[in-house]
Amino acid sequence: MSETPSLAPDPSRWKALVFIALAQLMVVLDATIVNIALPSAQQDLGISDGNRQWVITAYALAFGGLLLFGGRVADLWGRKRTFIVGLLGFAAASALGGAATGEAMLLGSRALQGAFGALLAPAALSLLAVMFTEARERAKAFGIYGAIAGGGGAVGLILGGFLTEYLDWRWTFYVNIPFAVVAAVGAYLVVREPAEGRNPSPLDVPGVVLSTLGLVALVYGFTRAESAGWTDDWTLAMFAISVALLAGFVLVEAFVKHPLLPLRVMTERNRGGVYLSLGLAVIAMFGLFLFLTYYLQIVKGYSPVKTGFAFLPMIIGMITGSTQIGTRLMTRVPPRLLMGPGFLTAAIGMLLLTQLETDSSYAGLILPAQLLLGLGMGTAFMPAMSLATHGVQPRDAGVASAMVNTSQQVGGAIGTALLNTIAASATTAYVAAHAAGATSPQAQRVLELRAMVEGYTTAIWWAVGILAVAAALAVTLITTGRPGSAAPQASSDGAGDEDQVQVPVLAH
Repeated sequence: MSETPSLAPDPSRWKALVFIALAQLMVVLDATIVNIALPSAQQDLGISDGNRQWVITAYALAFGGLLLFGGRVADLWGRKRTFIVGLLGFAAASALGGAATGEAMLLGSRALQGAFGALLAPAALSLLAVMFTEARERAKAFGIYGAIAGGGGAVGLILGGFLTEYLDWRWTFYVNIPFAVVAAVGAYLVVREPAEGRNPSPLDVPGVVLSTLGLVALVYGFTRAESAGWTDDWTLAMFAISVALLAGFVLVEAFVKHPLLPLRVMTERNRGGVYLSLGLAVIAMFGLFLFLTYYLQIVKGYSPVKTGFAFLPMIIGMITGSTQIGTRLMTRVPPRLLMGPGFLTAAIGMLLLTQLETDSSYAGLILPAQLLLGLGMGTAFMPAMSLATHGVQPRDAGVASAMVNTSQQVGGAIGTALLNTIAASATTAYVAAHAAGATSPQAQRVLELRAMVEGYTTAIWWAVGILAVAAALAVTLITTGRPGSAAPQASSDGAGDEDQVQVPVLAH
């Protein structure tokens, strides 16, 4: 029996969306809110320069490594239950981080945040997938969700700057507690999830071990590359270990009776296109957050709060692109005609930022670039989030949702490491080429700033190319028509017509 009819008339799903969106905002902004608070926390707790990166890395490793496991737990244990446990665990871990008295306590709390986030994020997205099945309602719901997923990082920069400057770095942790408690209580009261959507199959333990260790090695490899270099022995060893573990994971999943990640979830053309194109887009966006934050604070001399508010045009653009453009057009045009042009619009915004100079005007260059970036990414994110669970059976919705979160998390790790390395190399080359002319302290400072901006613009050129590739992949791989436009064809994921009957939302 399909679960769609039992969910369609439930009026509480719109109330549930509020709490799901609130939880998603908390998880996404937590990826950036701590960045601005990190210098203060480092000084207060006596964390060394060599270890400070672990405040960010511990969260990324636990989150990225456990996402597939978290998605499977949601399918097995129930999405509502997993969602609430993830929220309460995230709140407890945040309280631990805010009360940290030393380095170990802070790093442990960040790892716990990542672990509970890995439960929470796929449960949230899969709840939307099974609660909103009518095309127009699904478009509105995923428009809101896509805007939050895209703009939450920038919100984190604003909130982090405000809390750090006017309160204390500890409040970047404590602020999660009311978010989580309100979302958990609301979800308990209004979320309705029928039992037939669960997957009672036994847990694939070898798959859990291989995927978790493989993803942890991959994320750590890129994180280490940023600080130690791409040719560092441990960096190369992490990449080699990751390839071996993930290859073993794919092999196990092909033959095990109850796989953690059914290969049909990954290999279906449209979902594969979403995972690839979205992962590439996140590579570009994470690099941009990093470069613009440093440019505004170091080159332009902005305070943390002013830096955070300087990202407002991007947030406005994302909300507009997702809720106004994406939502209105999603039921009228195929998703590829939103994702492809959306990524290209973002690439044009990124292209403007290649013209950055030390004295560039915020209003004349950075603001319009951010608006274009936000509009493009917001328009593309909304159908991408909806397509992440395209054609899957409800029992696989959790792990399909985990895959899109995994592509974002791995994309973020790659973007931070790859683009930062490119920027650092370009900065070093610029200093070497112009050092002879810097004979006074003032001239040396000017040279340093110019070299820094040269590094940023060089890396941003790469981000432009990455977004163009994301657009090409979206247009080429994603072939589904607009929702409800035609009778669905047989799914290429090997699941046959059953997939289309259970979630009859997006027609091929």
